[in-house]
Amino acid sequence: MTVRLSDRRELDAEVIGTDPLSDVALLKIEGKDLPSLKIGNPEQLKVGEWVVAIGSPYGFEYTVTSGIVSAKSRALPNGSYVPFIQTDVAINPGNSGGPLLNMRGEVVGINSQIYSPSGGYVGLSFAIPVDVAMDVTEQLKVSGQVSRGYLGVVTQDITRDLADAYNLPRPAGALVSKVLPGTPAEKAGLKEGDVITQFNGRDIARHTDLPFMIGRSKVGNTYPLTVYRDGSSRMMSFQVAALPEDQVAAGNPRNKKPAKPDLSRLGIGAFRDLSAEEKQTLKIDGGVLLLQLTDGAANDAGLRAGDVVVSLQGKPVKDGKQFVEMVKELPSGKALPLGIVRRGQPMILALRLAPTEAAKKQ
Repeated sequence: MTVRLSDRRELDAEVIGTDPLSDVALLKIEGKDLPSLKIGNPEQLKVGEWVVAIGSPYGFEYTVTSGIVSAKSRALPNGSYVPFIQTDVAINPGNSGGPLLNMRGEVVGINSQIYSPSGGYVGLSFAIPVDVAMDVTEQLKVSGQVSRGYLGVVTQDITRDLADAYNLPRPAGALVSKVLPGTPAEKAGLKEGDVITQFNGRDIARHTDLPFMIGRSKVGNTYPLTVYRDGSSRMMSFQVAALPEDQVAAGNPRNKKPAKPDLSRLGIGAFRDLSAEEKQTLKIDGGVLLLQLTDGAANDAGLRAGDVVVSLQGKPVKDGKQFVEMVKELPSGKALPLGIVRRGQPMILALRLAPTEAAKKQ
């Protein structure tokens, strides 16, 4: 590894450590009169504030581009533990790793990636906040590895229909769609359908806020959670564990003979029970695999063929026979929580049945 400075010196570098989750590495070089930049505070950045990027796009060294902060705390599919700074600064191949500076010349981020359907710059650029990078490099310097906090839940955003289904005052927070066994979440008493609205006194607007906060919390410490359950808020506490090195992966359901009872009320044409092998693969006790959907409430709720229904109104679905009976008792005109597993990932959808003709006449 070689580091080339702006005065054309080239120095051998030692890799102290790398962190793939944040895309940050720590290098060490030996030299004199080394230039440095001041470190800023990304928390003080405001949307609309001017920022500058320096890099070597396509090999054009020390190219300077400018723009504004478009958004903060952006979650990207490949960066669950990095609250990216979004800008409209022109970033191209060769800019990655370069600094993002505020108007005081302070580093507030590390330019990381762009979003583009064509591969070229289209005005969506993302930078790693420098405080995240500094925290990572400090851990790499001390221990050679990075430790992140872990709660043990799968969450999703609250839509307006889900807020109605759970009687929430507004569509905000992190809806718990699954509690992983043996985790701090299970020990704390969290349940599927809980809505986490605050972590350590900080509001959670979107579910992506939660992993940012917990990931940077100190392993072993105890933190408070504010949870909305059964129409009221309650305080819970949990002890942060270290993020496991590997995450649980679930397989896809296989074919089995479908059942065809009448679920026209939902718009489900065919479904079947899960095999014992599928339950073991998906790590669930029961469920119903949807094979065919028609126009109706299920389609409107966002259900797809291949989804596995695991709960309805907070009650577990064991098999198809029970599912049919549960559907018969569903009220009309009200949003109801429906738990599913899609491609191995748990989700909660809001199911709303249209009023029957008799109800309309009344």
